[in-house]
Amino acid sequence: MLVTLSIRDIVLIDRLDLDFAPGMSVLTGETGAGKSILLDSLSLAIGGRGDSDLVRHGEAQGQVSAVFDVPAGHAVRSLLRENGVDDDGDVILRRIQTADGRTRAFINDQPVSVGLMRQAGTLLVEIHGQHDDRALVDPDSHRTLVDSFAGLQGDVEKTGAAFSAWRTAEKAVRDHEARIETARQEADYLTAAVDELGKLAPQSGEEDELAARRTAMMQVEKIAGDLNEAFESLNGSASPIPELSSLLRRMERKADQVPHLLNGPVSALASALDQLEEARGGLEMALRETDFDPRELESVEERLFALRAASRKFSVPADDLGALCEKMAGDLADLDAGEGKLSALKEQAVACRAAFDAKAQKLSEKRVKSARALEKAVAAELPALKLERARFIVEMSSDPDNPGRTGIDQMEFHVQTNPGTRPGPMMKVASGGELSRFLLALKVSLADKGSAPTLVFDEIDTGVGGAVAEAIGLRLARLAATVQVLTVTHAPQVAARAEGHFLIAKEAAAKDRVATRVKRIDEAHRREEIARMLAGSVITEEARAAAGKLIAQAETDAA
Repeated sequence: MLVTLSIRDIVLIDRLDLDFAPGMSVLTGETGAGKSILLDSLSLAIGGRGDSDLVRHGEAQGQVSAVFDVPAGHAVRSLLRENGVDDDGDVILRRIQTADGRTRAFINDQPVSVGLMRQAGTLLVEIHGQHDDRALVDPDSHRTLVDSFAGLQGDVEKTGAAFSAWRTAEKAVRDHEARIETARQEADYLTAAVDELGKLAPQSGEEDELAARRTAMMQVEKIAGDLNEAFESLNGSASPIPELSSLLRRMERKADQVPHLLNGPVSALASALDQLEEARGGLEMALRETDFDPRELESVEERLFALRAASRKFSVPADDLGALCEKMAGDLADLDAGEGKLSALKEQAVACRAAFDAKAQKLSEKRVKSARALEKAVAAELPALKLERARFIVEMSSDPDNPGRTGIDQMEFHVQTNPGTRPGPMMKVASGGELSRFLLALKVSLADKGSAPTLVFDEIDTGVGGAVAEAIGLRLARLAATVQVLTVTHAPQVAARAEGHFLIAKEAAAKDRVATRVKRIDEAHRREEIARMLAGSVITEEARAAAGKLIAQAETDAA
């Protein structure tokens, strides 16, 4: 429900904070006091059309904030979460209107589009008046109300799921037919391609592995010649090792004769021979480790080049060649076994359509009963609203050839205002006063079904007599037992039944400036205001007594 409405610098309102309670609240005051400004402000806060004329004269901008207390499972919270808006605690809608015509929208202090604010506002508040058709102009909303009246939302969801399953099955048929046709047109190409790729048998990651192996073998090939040449120098016929070994032996035999001359050279020469032998052994080991079959390098290169050639030919990365081969093989399989699979898919689509048709037909039958029951419920409310000669009609048509997620039915609310006249759409046939009373009868019949948690009625009692105003007040009070009701009224019979009463008046705010003020009035002031509504500018004791009688009667009826 609406908890708080805060307005800053909107038309004649400079600063206003209103707190609302559950049940029924009325706003009264002299004509021109600013009641419409309150509703325009609330409309702005729930996503209504902005206008630079709404900004108080001389100010750069105006602002309206509306705070709503809604339960955890309310649809508006799901909407906010789906759009990345925090939904913890109260839901706060804030709208800034600038004097240059621009507006900014915020929900829970997060910037949002006006469209999202309007969606949220629709789930939170309905504003109705003699000339306000927002809740009734769309026939889709009529179908939703009929469904809500009989609690058919579960049936609608099941029908929608069956519709989706049918559409999915039909799409599967179309996709398979397209694949068969494509495969048929490319059969020769696909056969050759699958044969070629099947022989190649590409593996994921194979290109990188072959490229790494090829690089490693080419590097080894480059150094193998140098290693072999070095080894031949130490191990071949030109090796100095045998000659040096022979020289060392001769010198060792003569070292005893002149040790002071040969011991040093002999030791150095022996050490050099040891180093040469170690080098020869190391080169021999390195040659063994770098030994590879050149045919392996050739094989790796051939495989690598074949993969890359296939990649270029089929315009896919080498790693995707295997998947491409599987897809092409699948296309060929579809061509070979396509008719059988297509037949199965068509049978499934037919079965899904039959399941949808059955659910849609069952839903349609329930809607007929719901529509007739709603007609009776509304008809029961009409006599007291001085519409006893009028009829409320739920015009329903079913078109199985034009199905949708909600079934096969279209609905529109029609009325017949007098016997002998032609029934027609309620928005076109009913006058302003009749429309507001039809709307009230409809809302009372629906109670809390398919309704926003806050309903605002703008002077729906205009132009009606005391008995009708009494009936309107009684029904608004009944409606307030299930939803929050705010109503702007000139009828004392309506005001007497309110649980909260707000008085709207103009006051001087500064030199040559006035401001609209709104205050919640206590019981004594409320009796005086209702007396004013009864008597006019001069309040008599008789008017005060009549006001007291209206309030007492309302309290008795409520008890």
